[in-house]
Amino acid sequence: MLPKLPLADWIEALVSWMGSHLGGLFDAIALIIEHVVGFFSGLFLLPHPLLFIAILGILAFAIGRLPLTLFTVIGFLLIENLGYWTQTMNTLGLVITSGLISILLGIPLGIWSAYSRTTHRIVSPILDFMQTMPAFVYLLPAVTFFSLGVVPGVIASVIFAIPPTIRMTYLGIKQVSAELTEAAEAFGSTTWQKLIKADLPLAMPTMMAGINQTIMLSLSMVVIASMIGAQGIGAEVYRAVAQLKIGQGFEAGLAVVVLAIVLDRFSQNLFKRGRRKAALLQKQPRRRLVFASALLATLIVGGIAQYLLLPSGTSADANQGGAVASKFHNQIIGIDPGSGIMKSTAKAIQDYKLDSWELVEGSSTAMTAMLDKAIKNKEPIIVTGWTPHWMFTKYDLKYLDDPKKTYGESEEIHTIARKGLKQDQPTAYAFLDRFKWTSDEMGEIMAAIQGGQSPEEAAKNWATKHPDRVQEWTKGLAKVNGQKLKLSYVAWDSEIASTNLLQYILHEELGYDVTSLQVEAGPMWTGVASGDVDATASAWLPLTHADYWNKYKDQVEDLGPNMTGVRTGLVVPAYVDISSIEDLNK
Repeated sequence: MLPKLPLADWIEALVSWMGSHLGGLFDAIALIIEHVVGFFSGLFLLPHPLLFIAILGILAFAIGRLPLTLFTVIGFLLIENLGYWTQTMNTLGLVITSGLISILLGIPLGIWSAYSRTTHRIVSPILDFMQTMPAFVYLLPAVTFFSLGVVPGVIASVIFAIPPTIRMTYLGIKQVSAELTEAAEAFGSTTWQKLIKADLPLAMPTMMAGINQTIMLSLSMVVIASMIGAQGIGAEVYRAVAQLKIGQGFEAGLAVVVLAIVLDRFSQNLFKRGRRKAALLQKQPRRRLVFASALLATLIVGGIAQYLLLPSGTSADANQGGAVASKFHNQIIGIDPGSGIMKSTAKAIQDYKLDSWELVEGSSTAMTAMLDKAIKNKEPIIVTGWTPHWMFTKYDLKYLDDPKKTYGESEEIHTIARKGLKQDQPTAYAFLDRFKWTSDEMGEIMAAIQGGQSPEEAAKNWATKHPDRVQEWTKGLAKVNGQKLKLSYVAWDSEIASTNLLQYILHEELGYDVTSLQVEAGPMWTGVASGDVDATASAWLPLTHADYWNKYKDQVEDLGPNMTGVRTGLVVPAYVDISSIEDLNK
């Protein structure tokens, strides 16, 4: 059997090299994108929402028909009524920025591909790769190069959304009649003249279809981009999903739907020259031109003014605070919105009066990526942390003291099961009830996974290395014959380790056919409560999953803690010269 190619190591080395040698370029790109997004957000937030809705209605009537006008006005009035106006405008700024970048880069690349067969042969497989690679894969490199926030969201959106513009530009130009091209050449047209006067006008409908797809794909990334700190309506959707707030999620999703339909119809109708619009333009062209120019100039000037006064849409006191706050850029890097540790951190900001600090939402993966980047550069950083976690094995970290006990005492990780599991699957129930281990034992599996082993392989190796512990949990239990069992867990490194160990023992030692589902915390609890999932060993109590426990405690069975002494709080690298949360105000 051929040895496995060290592809992952090559990619890691490439990313590390790019981060070390191209850091200045990435900083410049980030600065430009941040200012562009901030400009568009300020531009859209400049007028009162009702005035902006009226402007959108006029534009909708100018480029479409009455149904589009009614939908635009009613849709945005609904967004304003539901309280998502600011978030929607921030999302619109992100989508417009990523769409413009995709168009500015995609159209020239499409033209170049159409005129150069070699370029097309090089670009085409790259586009295949970009279109088929899962969008989540783009998030980590974007965070590594551009930190958390709106910039990596724009970069990931551009990578995901640019292929249709390139492909449709290429296709539109290649579909231009060969006879027309020969006629243009026969009359002495240069390549540039042939492109401007023949190819592009005839290819415009196809190109606009590609641009429309690019805009829609950019919008489809807003929820995914919220996982790396891009704020807007996507963050509201993500937060609602994480907290199991179905109604709130539907409201925020409805705002995305309205924005998507309006952008789709606007981009479809923008270059259509219907008879009605042509007639309207012929009647009063000068007055319409003056009115449109004045309106556009007012919005642009006002947007610039607002942007200069409130950079990137932040509040006036966003950068205030003491020397410690400025050292950390006034940011605490968090994880998934709605999680228990995020709620505790928000409470800590209130308890310790950290008014100038911002809690950045994202994901646990994005948080550890930011931590890795900061430690490599010896930069100060504060993250929301918990033990057990592999980052305490890989890095020299410390918790900040919590004199007000906002994060409470140490937590426990509990195993919870569905009602009736004891009667249906007594062997599995007894094993799960016995399963208890230590953070050091879990740390062995997490360290092995971080060292390159698959979770399944790491769990198997641990069980082989510790047969006495496996025997302790399974002694006297009758082996079954392939009965099905379903477990669920959250995608935290600690829970990946414990669930894979449980799955291995249940299958190899007890004969179960086990399925493990990786889900968010809310669906994990819902699945056990509804009976769709048999058990989970990933319930953090009494703090992190307190809301879920209060909601579902009568619908599940608590088998007790499988690990004690778990801790949550604010974490910094050991080289950072602060020791308490109170120091953040100095």
